[in-house]
Amino acid sequence: MKPADPVEKPVLRPEDLERLCRLARLEITPAEIPDVASKLSSIVAMVDQLQACDTTGVTPMAHPLERTQRARPDVVTESDGHELYQRNAPLVECDLYLVPKVIE
Repeated sequence: MKPADPVEKPVLRPEDLERLCRLARLEITPAEIPDVASKLSSIVAMVDQLQACDTTGVTPMAHPLERTQRARPDVVTESDGHELYQRNAPLVECDLYLVPKVIE
């Protein structure tokens, strides 16, 4: 597999970066915007390069290493303690916790 044509480095505008930070609940200072935008643009450019590769006939992998998945036996390892946990609850009905209505 070889990449198709070189992909131009995308440029994130400050507005794009501010929106991404708001969505991700990240706070960056105005002084950090150019550095963060440059780094994120490099990451997006790398993803674009990967997407430009022809992957026809490549089998998807669940793991990058050729190993079998170790699976544990499907057996119950803990007991049901809900009655013990619900003793401290102020209101319980039919094994469900009752809570006050908060939305009208």
